[in-house]
Amino acid sequence: MPDQEWTERVKGILKAELKRRNVTYAQLVEKLGEIGVSETEVNIRNKIARGGFTAVFFVQCLQAVGANTVRLHND
Repeated sequence: MPDQEWTERVKGILKAELKRRNVTYAQLVEKLGEIGVSETEVNIRNKIARGGFTAVFFVQCLQAVGANTVRLHND
């Protein structure tokens, strides 16, 4: 799979986890702040839109929204 497809897949996974928990980007900023991660809504929106974020950011977001597991497939 080309890198762009991997990027889209990871972006989709994060967006799905946020949607599953009804978390907006503004709420994600607050939740990240609660675990000591400083981000702005604009930065989060840009990172997720381009899909170019680090594994650290990905895990921080999942931790902040309380995701204990992640679905890698839509089966």
